[in-house]
Amino acid sequence: MPKISVEIPEELLEDLDEHVGDDGKFVNRSDAVRASIRKTLDILDEIDERHDRLGTDGGDEPDE
Repeated sequence: MPKISVEIPEELLEDLDEHVGDDGKFVNRSDAVRASIRKTLDILDEIDERHDRLGTDGGDEPDE
């Protein structure tokens, strides 16, 4: 699995960390970030679909 590096504000990292660990929803930061990315992309796909911006192949080209 490829690795990436991102810079985020301290406040956002603290908020993320509240959801990670034994008492949190995620095992580690990576799991939390992956879940957040998936959820965001799903939401964006739903918005694009409502506005007929998704092609039939799921790409970013609209249907003609």
